Amino acid sequence: MGESEPEQANTGLPPATGAGRARFTVLGLLAIADSTEVAVLQPSKPAALLAALLVRPNTVVSAESLQRVIWGEETPATAKAALQTCVLRLRRLFGKYGISGNTIEAVPGGYRMAADAQTLDLLHFRSLLGRAADAPDLSTELDLLREALALWQLPVLTNVHSDALHLDEVPRLTEDWLRTAERIFDIELALGRCREALAELRPVAHAHPLHERFWEQLIEALNRTGRRAEALAEYRRVKKHLLTELGVDPGPALRRLELDILRGESEPAPRPAGRRPGGAPESTGGAPATGELVLASLVQAGLLEEGPHGQYRMHDLLCAFTRAAAGSRHRAPPEQPADHPVHRTAEHRRGPADRLESPRQAAAPLRTTEV
Repeated sequence: MGESEPEQANTGLPPATGAGRARFTVLGLLAIADSTEVAVLQPSKPAALLAALLVRPNTVVSAESLQRVIWGEETPATAKAALQTCVLRLRRLFGKYGISGNTIEAVPGGYRMAADAQTLDLLHFRSLLGRAADAPDLSTELDLLREALALWQLPVLTNVHSDALHLDEVPRLTEDWLRTAERIFDIELALGRCREALAELRPVAHAHPLHERFWEQLIEALNRTGRRAEALAEYRRVKKHLLTELGVDPGPALRRLELDILRGESEPAPRPAGRRPGGAPESTGGAPATGELVLASLVQAGLLEEGPHGQYRMHDLLCAFTRAAAGSRHRAPPEQPADHPVHRTAEHRRGPADRLESPRQAAAPLRTTEV
């Protein structure tokens, strides 16, 4: 397959920042970047080979593993020769970017890809994680973790067509992203930045509905900022999803968190006194409002139904109780509109959700290339 003419486009991938050194990216699209452009590899057998070597840098990857990545379970009889041909095609491509052909080293039993933190984003990411682990304080650790996560563009390796790679390696990489994001939110909450974290936590939790730790952090942040009704609503959301998708209840940590909120045992984070729009004094935290706990209990009992924007609709059963208590069995009350605001318990400032990453460098020119 010959090389195609480059297609110019823009991308969020930054160009290489070393002294003229090209680098590889696997924490997004498989690509080669230099100081002027980013070349995204088109799906091909050599691209799958390169990705398999890059996700295990400086490690011998057996020929059998590489063949499985490229051809799956139906390895052709000519696989050994075809694998060597893929390596030669990659080395020719590297030459166009000033990368030594010896970067892919043939060793007994397989191949090894030489890389460092300046030539591979995965190793740069791991280097930043190591520095974060040794940071002298939480603020420094947080800055380094955010810098590390800014290297990512999920989902990863979408331009590499290999079932084996996406089954074995991509989940391992994605787990690194999840653990790093968890730690970032843990630090934000530990530093009392609950309101700041919410803008990122909500979309991240909703994008990973089966990852319970994000939901714990989201519910905790909502509760600590006095938004208990929203916290309970998010608990019900994840509980419903887990039951629907997996047939299981939330884990012990989430269940304990819900119980603490209902009991009012989780103290909200302190916040400066202020005034709400309209001049009413703003609460500064403390014990949960009785009205909020009553509402939460009624929702849990199925007597109230929560609608959008903190609105509640009286359940038909509660309507019947109300009519009976008022002695109006023979006179039905006017029908309540479905969106009638029974009570509002939380402020809803739903601005655009921020992405969990630092601002990137200016987009570099991008082209696709065949190997």
